[in-house]
Amino acid sequence: MKKKKTLKKAAPLLSLGQKRLTLEDVRDVAFGLKKVELSAAAVRKIRSARSFLEREIDTGKTMYGVNTGFGLLSNVRIPENDIESLQYNLIRSHACGVGTPLSDAQVRAMLLLRAANLTAGHSGVRLETVQQLIELLNRGVCPIIPEQGSVGASGDLAPLSHLALVLIGEGKARVDGVEMSGGEALRRVGLSPIRLGAKEGLALINGTQFMTAIGALTLLEAEHLSDIADYAGAMSCEALRGTATAFDERIQAVRPHPGQVEVAARMRDILLTGGKSSIAKSHVDCTRVQDPYSLRCIPQVHGASRDLIQFVREVLEREVNAVTDNPLIFPTTRGILSGGNFHGQIVSVAMDMLCIAVAELGSISEQRLEKLINPAISELPAFLTRASGLNSGFMIVQVAAASIVSENKTLCHPASVDTIPTSADKEDHVSMGAWAARKASRVVQNARRVIAMELLASAQGIELLRPLKSSRKVETLHREVRKRAAFMDSDRSLTEEIQRLESMIENADCAALVSSR
Repeated sequence: MKKKKTLKKAAPLLSLGQKRLTLEDVRDVAFGLKKVELSAAAVRKIRSARSFLEREIDTGKTMYGVNTGFGLLSNVRIPENDIESLQYNLIRSHACGVGTPLSDAQVRAMLLLRAANLTAGHSGVRLETVQQLIELLNRGVCPIIPEQGSVGASGDLAPLSHLALVLIGEGKARVDGVEMSGGEALRRVGLSPIRLGAKEGLALINGTQFMTAIGALTLLEAEHLSDIADYAGAMSCEALRGTATAFDERIQAVRPHPGQVEVAARMRDILLTGGKSSIAKSHVDCTRVQDPYSLRCIPQVHGASRDLIQFVREVLEREVNAVTDNPLIFPTTRGILSGGNFHGQIVSVAMDMLCIAVAELGSISEQRLEKLINPAISELPAFLTRASGLNSGFMIVQVAAASIVSENKTLCHPASVDTIPTSADKEDHVSMGAWAARKASRVVQNARRVIAMELLASAQGIELLRPLKSSRKVETLHREVRKRAAFMDSDRSLTEEIQRLESMIENADCAALVSSR
């Protein structure tokens, strides 16, 4: 009997111009879970803007970036027969980024956001130019984009230029993880280079899509990490025999910041669902009056981070749907207007806030780890090892966490308050949004590592309290930790186990893990 052939399920389609983009849309396209198409409404808007622009060009008007130079050179009129060359020269000259290339996911997010920007019908590009961007996404071509070179003022000029080079068959790209020339990448997937028309070079590289793409993916990681931080805090609370009193809803009701209320409710759920743990019951009559702030103030600290993260989400949700190039075309009112939507200040400020919010999650996590290894506070064996002296136990785990937390403090120096004049002082105030987004990504990675260390240590602390048991959800999380890291009887290198826990934090839905048991 012949086996039935199973058809590979096609990826769902995201139709640009049909509805507002969500950050989850950006994530799904970035990681290849969705392909992209243009809606009929988007096609109409693109064609309308292009037709209007071409009619305006035919009148002989002087228009910035269309038939003039750029920046300080905006007063230089470009002859009609050089308008196409102007677009190519712009992209080639601005593609001077340096440093480590972005990941494929970050590049795909950039491609999506650049295409979305152009579908709004205010850029004046041709339909085939937008379609080429979408084909790169759908056929798996990832331009190689160096991470350094943008000051985030006249948009992310350098990185977007590297993206644009591949559209015209230049630059470099990856296909199926293999690096090759832009021209070869297009041939490999059955595409041909496009020819650039008037204004198209400028429209492709003027905007905030580098900082916004990195920012959107980082924000989603931060939201996920904030959930895991609550679970790590709860397991440390149990290992340190802390009390759940500080999470009582009456305390939150008289200071009802949304994040604080949410975190306190989550802590009650993790620690009290199914009744108090035997660990909690064992110290009901202890002489300790109050827990350290790193336990008692989890709702106030984690909650403040959540509120900041929510603000960043709102900024990015607007930005992924914004039009950020220049000049902008308004066909219905017959206007071509120069403005400053390319300036990345709002994204830069938001990314600086994200740095602070996530760094605090790592900072308080490290302090809980410090309490776990400190016998004067934890009343557990020193450094969480029964044979301390012969064994150092978790001593250097805390040292490593402290080093990472200190690194994050440095990364929290705001990029958004820095500026340096560029383009012969024409661009005299810049946002540094690209660096703000890049360092936010690094802060999230660092905080994730610290929280992995806390999970490893708190799991050790829970076992040192046996035969007492924790709450159902903490015990389930403890089992997940133990699948990746064994109890430490004697000293060993913990690097690989920390890495496994970091991977668990990055990829697993902790809420699903503990609720499915």
